[in-house]
Amino acid sequence: MKFPLQIVGLGPGDPGLITAEVWEVLNAARDVYLRTAQHPAVQGLPEHLACHAFDHLYETLEEYEAVYEAIVDELMKQAGEAGGVVYAVPGDPVVGEATVTRLLQVAAERNLPVSIHHGVSFIEPCLELAGWDALDGLQIADALDVAAAYHPAFHPDAPALIGQLYSQLVASDVKLTLMNQYPDEHGIVLLHAAGTSQASQEQISLARLDHSPNIGSLTALFIPPLGRPSAFESFQTTVAHLRAPDGCPWDREQTHESLREHLLEEAYEVLGALDQGDLDALEEELGDLLLQIVLQAQIATEEGVFRMADVIARIQDKIIRRHPHVFGDLDIEDVREVLHNWEALKEAERNAAGEGKGLLDGVPQGLPALAQADEIQSRVARVGFDWTDLDSVRAKVEEELREVEQAESPREMEQEIGDLLFAVVNYARWREVDPEAALRKANRRFRRRFAAIERAARAEGRGLEELTLEEMEDLWESAKDDED
Repeated sequence: MKFPLQIVGLGPGDPGLITAEVWEVLNAARDVYLRTAQHPAVQGLPEHLACHAFDHLYETLEEYEAVYEAIVDELMKQAGEAGGVVYAVPGDPVVGEATVTRLLQVAAERNLPVSIHHGVSFIEPCLELAGWDALDGLQIADALDVAAAYHPAFHPDAPALIGQLYSQLVASDVKLTLMNQYPDEHGIVLLHAAGTSQASQEQISLARLDHSPNIGSLTALFIPPLGRPSAFESFQTTVAHLRAPDGCPWDREQTHESLREHLLEEAYEVLGALDQGDLDALEEELGDLLLQIVLQAQIATEEGVFRMADVIARIQDKIIRRHPHVFGDLDIEDVREVLHNWEALKEAERNAAGEGKGLLDGVPQGLPALAQADEIQSRVARVGFDWTDLDSVRAKVEEELREVEQAESPREMEQEIGDLLFAVVNYARWREVDPEAALRKANRRFRRRFAAIERAARAEGRGLEELTLEEMEDLWESAKDDED
């Protein structure tokens, strides 16, 4: 059967790597359409062939999508002519060839028969240069896709091969994306002209990726894995092992309920590291908190309730849905509009689910009181239920303080002090201060200064009970001065 559209792969570069099957197709053809003539294998094509290249489209059209569509349109037109058309691409037709992907879609829509004749892709000679076996977890990506991303789509515990790193400009964008996952000093390997007699490798640090003067149309990038397990998937494997029959007896016994106190404790440890501005501790405490999250998800997986993928997919959908100003076409000018739109979207979600819940129903009951008050006030403020100026907020604090002083019973006193604290939280919110964090820091300051009093008393061989109030106040002020 004569196919109206034949697609052939020219291999990685050396004409000697063109397969016998592809050579037979080219020998039988009169014309061949080349995605690009800037490929070493083109010089070794059968001499009788009339070659038609699409390189001019890359120079005249601004977007790659437009280039691909123009190529597909021309090839489909030629496929309708008598004798059909042969389209040749570098490497293999189904490895990193966007035009072939689009061609196959259009051909299927038009019921047009297509034959594909494979070639050696860029992958095999690149792996030879890098000295790596593809079955050892190799991940493959296109440089343009990586450049356009905000975070690599592959994990760092297995090697990655990035093709079509054809310019320093593309390399610069790729580097920025990779730096969101790999350290600047991570060693990488640039693979130049793999599959040709000029093949070479260049070892370089990630930070200097776009400084190489050797980057060209036949450059690929090989990224070795990080030196220690760092991928989320690897951590999931570790936690699943803990819960397995050959794992840890303590971890196997845990349930959602038994881990509650650990989850809360680790969350507070994270807050403590934040309050202290200790980034090294923050790194460690975030890991401890992540352990609790992954453990909870692993237990749910074993019970057949949900998996970690479901957790991530659900929050991913929610974040995208609630940020139409980022992932959609909604125009929003400032943070106030963002928060107002956020609440409107949440209300629409509640109504669509038929939950009949109010604005404050989502405030966790288990939050500490100050944090809960702050969240309540923030939520109602987003829909306009708020004071109009700071003076009014201050006046409310003073009003609540007077009502405390006027309370006549323990019950009234408790209620009025609660209202006073609620008003103070509101004042803190207006001053853009986290009341929970502010009180924790005040607690730490008090403990630190009181410990200084205890040390001073011990240095004098006295107990705290032997100090007068005036002496303790002097030591307190001295501790404050030392902090300044």
